[in-house]
Parts: sequence; C-alpha cells; structure tokens
Amino acid sequence: MKRNNWSKYSFEFLSIFIAVLSAFALNNWNENNRDDEAADKILAEIYNGLEKDQIDIQDNIGGHKSGISACDFWRRVVLGEEVKLDSLSAHYSNITRDFISIQNISGYESLKAKGLELIENDSLRFDIITLYEYHYSVLKKFEEEYYEMQYQHNYYKTLNSFIAPNLKFNNQGEIIGMSLPLKVSDKERNILLSYLWKIQMNRNFVLRFYVQTEKQVMKLREEIGESIGR
Repeated sequence: MKRNNWSKYSFEFLSIFIAVLSAFALNNWNENNRDDEAADKILAEIYNGLEKDQIDIQDNIGGHKSGISACDFWRRVVLGEEVKLDSLSAHYSNITRDFISIQNISGYESLKAKGLELIENDSLRFDIITLYEYHYSVLKKFEEEYYEMQYQHNYYKTLNSFIAPNLKFNNQGEIIGMSLPLKVSDKERNILLSYLWKIQMNRNFVLRFYVQTEKQVMKLREEIGESIGR
C-alpha cells in the first residue's frame, strides 16, 4: 500500500472514530441530562408532598394531644374530682378518636419506578428511603393496623356504657352537661381507669414517633430544597 493511501485511510479511520466517539459522548450526555431533569422533577414532587405530609402530621399530633387531655378529664371524673364541663362534648368526642396517616407517596412511587439510583447523592437517597419505607410505614401500621391502638373499636363501648347514661342533652340532641358523680363500683372504677391509662400510654407512645417522623420530614425537605434550589 502506498504511503499516501495509508495516510488517507488512517485519517478517514481517525475521523470516523472521533465522530463515533463524539456521538457516543453526546448521547451519554443527553441521557445524563435527561436523568438529572427527571431526578429534579421527582424531587420537586417529593418536596411539595412533604409540605402536605407535615401538615397532616401536625394535625394528628394535635389530635393525639387532645386525646390525652380527654384521658386526664375522664380520669378526674372517674375519681370523683371536680371538673369544668364547658369542654365536656370535646372530651367525649376525643377520648376514643382514631386517626389515619395520610401520606403523599406519588413522588416516591415515581422514583421507585424510575429506579432509586436516579438519586446520585447517597445520603439523600438513604434519607428518602428511610422516611417512606420506615417512618411512614410504621405510622400507618400504628394508626390503622395495630390492634391495641384502635381506640374506638376496643374502648368506646365500655367507656360509653358508663358515660352516656350520665350525659344531659338539649332538645336538639346536643350535649349540655353531665350528672356527677359517676355511680360505679370499685371494680368498674378500676376497669375505667385501666382503659384510660392504656389509651393515654399508647397515645404518648405514638406521639413520640410522630415527633421523630416530623423531624425526618423537615430534614429531608431541607436536603431536597438545597438539591433543587428551593
């Protein structure tokens, strides 16, 4: 092969090689760019969902605190202590009120569908998984599945059998007062006190987990905000 032909073919080969390599690099860059855009879009969805989750968490925290206040009120009633009846109907409603854990998981489900590795930051990816797979899962089980914490089902009938006969209603059927003291035997008194103790203990327990979860939500939202420039 003549030298000039060899040079010609070498140049053509090199040109083709560079063109292929450039095309591959460009395609790879485009894919990475699409992945980055997809990750940012999903993170933005998670970020917005976390704001709504925090509102729901705060509502449930407030609800359980009201349930604890109701336990304190009815414990004083059972013990024959003096109580103010201006909040009677609220305490009656709150004593066995249950809650559900509303979680905005659409963003996380989108991330799982795309692949968790879409989030390149290991720490951020770990915090996302921890919140949705652990904290949210545990809260949902506590509120909706854990038998001991289903207050309406487990405690309402017995508590109401002692409370309702003593309630006073107006012509519209609204609670306006209560006849005190409750007429209960020592055995009945102890049963009522044990129920109130159990309800309060469980509400305090789940409250502590809500506080931990809220901290995790706030931490994750701050991390995502920094990642997407919010």
